[in-house]
Amino acid sequence: MGFRDQPIVVALELGTTKTRALVGELREDNHLMLLGLGEAPSQGIRKSEIIDFDAALAGAEYAIAQAEENAKVGIKQVNLLVSGGNLRTIMNSASIPLEDGGEITREDVSHVLEVARTVNLPEDYELVHSIPQSFTINDQTEVLNPTGLEGDKIGVKMLILYASSVWLRNLVKVAKSASVDVEIIAASGLCAALAVLAPEEKQQGAVVIDLGGGSTNYIAYARQTIAAAGSFAVGGDHLTNDLARGLKITLSQAERLKEQCGSAVIDLRRRGEHIELTPESSGRGRYVRLGDLQTITHHRMEETLSLVRDELERKELLHHLGRGVVLTGGGAYLRGVTELAERVFNLPCQLGQPKDVSGVALATDGPQYASAIGLLRMAAQQNSRRKPKILSFLGSFLGNR
Repeated sequence: MGFRDQPIVVALELGTTKTRALVGELREDNHLMLLGLGEAPSQGIRKSEIIDFDAALAGAEYAIAQAEENAKVGIKQVNLLVSGGNLRTIMNSASIPLEDGGEITREDVSHVLEVARTVNLPEDYELVHSIPQSFTINDQTEVLNPTGLEGDKIGVKMLILYASSVWLRNLVKVAKSASVDVEIIAASGLCAALAVLAPEEKQQGAVVIDLGGGSTNYIAYARQTIAAAGSFAVGGDHLTNDLARGLKITLSQAERLKEQCGSAVIDLRRRGEHIELTPESSGRGRYVRLGDLQTITHHRMEETLSLVRDELERKELLHHLGRGVVLTGGGAYLRGVTELAERVFNLPCQLGQPKDVSGVALATDGPQYASAIGLLRMAAQQNSRRKPKILSFLGSFLGNR
């Protein structure tokens, strides 16, 4: 396939709407070059869960083969993107005494991190990420980097993301059955933030909301660290179902209407207009009122965004989000969604554009590919650092050599 200066990395997403494989290469200047993309409509996957193994496998095989052909490479390992209501979060704190006080070493920091990530999870659940929030030294709180400081005790507050072992095992089985090994597993919300937020935006405070087909995932940066993360099993397919039921149309008609005419805000001047439906094979076309379509779309999107707002409000984080709201995922393309988000959060909102990336134009232009691009960057950086201890990616669970 040819010699490359840097090893390639591959992101595999088994999504509710799309199954995609994205191939990239991280250059020495930290620029991410996208080399190839493969996509297939998702089948056998609902709400980010495998419900038909053979159908899900067929989609994965097609996406990987297409990515290989476009990138002119052979794919043997992938990095798996996960999202959905099966992802859960808890905050855990730990501390260790320091012998005879003195200067805090890197070994001390590694020790307290290891203690903090050794948490009792519910039965049949696995650790996905362990992310330090802040350190404490004696009575000094919110220390960002304790190495080199002095004290008698060091503590850390850590955000733990974990998920169902069975759910993860089934996703991994699809990938391995497509003749690839899985290197790391990563949450889509975290990856989206890696792709679209600059360091100064994280310092200012921002929440990235990834609007997927089967779930909505978010991650909030405040006080220069990840302050909250979570996932709700509500996504674009729920909106499609709402439209189908409310307008008494088929799912395929509802999906087309959502993409072509849906809006997260109601245009009062046009609410009386009528839209002609594409006739189905079994009957004639008919009309639906634009106002009814937009009302259903508005209420579902408002409810979805309010779920995230309520969580951030409960954790008293909204006033720390100086940069505001950044939207990624396929749902970010919905007309009026940034305007609605500004109303719901009372904060500025923008679409998330992947930064410092080039190559495949389709993937670099919009927020739909932010999670996959962020996973490529994460995987490439991990390869260069030889598996850092800050993040845990289920290495033993996957059984990789």
